[in-house]
Amino acid sequence: MLEQGNTPANDDLIKDSDELHFMEDVIEASKRVPVIVDFWAPWCGPCRTLGPALEAEVKRAKGKVKMVKINIDENQQIAAQLRIQSIPTVYAFADGKPVDGFQGALPPSAIREFIEKITGDDGGLAAAIEAAEEMLKEGAAADAAETFAAILEEEPENAAAYGGLVRANLAAGNTEQAEALLKAVPEKIREASEIEAARAQLELARQAAEAGPIDELRARVEKDPDDLGARFDLAKALYASGDAEAAIDELLEIFRRDRSWNDEAAKKQLMTIFEALPPEDPIVKSGRRRLTSLIYA
Repeated sequence: MLEQGNTPANDDLIKDSDELHFMEDVIEASKRVPVIVDFWAPWCGPCRTLGPALEAEVKRAKGKVKMVKINIDENQQIAAQLRIQSIPTVYAFADGKPVDGFQGALPPSAIREFIEKITGDDGGLAAAIEAAEEMLKEGAAADAAETFAAILEEEPENAAAYGGLVRANLAAGNTEQAEALLKAVPEKIREASEIEAARAQLELARQAAEAGPIDELRARVEKDPDDLGARFDLAKALYASGDAEAAIDELLEIFRRDRSWNDEAAKKQLMTIFEALPPEDPIVKSGRRRLTSLIYA
C-alpha cells in the first residue's frame, strides 16, 4: 500500500493518450498497476459527467489505479479495434489485457464499486458494511448504526453505509433522526440506489405510524371487497406489521380491480415497497412480475 507521502501526482495518475502511445500508456502500464481507459468525445453529453467522476475516484484510490482518456474522434483506429460502438465506454486493463468495463454514465457509488473491484482493495469497508447489515437483520439496530457511523467517518460519501445508517435509525424507532440524515445526504450520493431505498423505507415508516388495526380493516374488506380505501389501509397495516408479501397481494388486488383508483395509488405504493426492499428479494421479484402481467393484461 502506498504511503501518503509517496502518492503519485495527479498528472501521473490521469493522462490523455492516443493511438501512438496506447501501447505504452495502457498495455505496458497495466502490467504494473490497473489502468482504466475512458473513451469519450467532445460532443458527448454523458461523457462530460462521467469523466470528472472517474477522475475523482482515481485520485481517491491514491495510485492503486491509473486513468487514460482517449478522444475517439481523434483516435478512430483504436476505437474500431476495441469495438467501441457507443460512448462513454470505459475499459479496465490489467496485466496487459482488458478485464472489465461498462458503457454509459454511472452514479458515483457504482463508479467507486467498479474501481474497488479493479484494484481488489476496498479498505475492508465492504466487510464492515456486510457485518452491519447482518446486525440489522438480527435486530441489533443500535450496533448496526454504530458500525455504519464508523464507516462514514472514514468514507463520508459511502452510499451503502449512509443508507444503512438511515435504516438502522428507522429500525430503532428514531424516525426524526432518519429524516434529518436524509436531508443532509451528500450531493454526490443523493441519487444512489441505497439512498432511494432509505427514502422509501422512511415513507413506509411514516405510514406505519398511521396504520389502523389489521383485524378491523380485514373485516371491512371482507364485508365489501370493492372498498378500495379499506384495502389500501389494510396493505399499509400489513406492511407495518412486517408482512410485506400480504401487503403486496392487497395492492395488486386494488390494481387489478381499478388501476387508476386514487391517482394510481396502489401502483405507487407498490413501487415504494419494491424500492425499500432488496432488489434480489423473491417477494420483490414476484411482485414485479405480477404487476407487469396486470399492466399488459
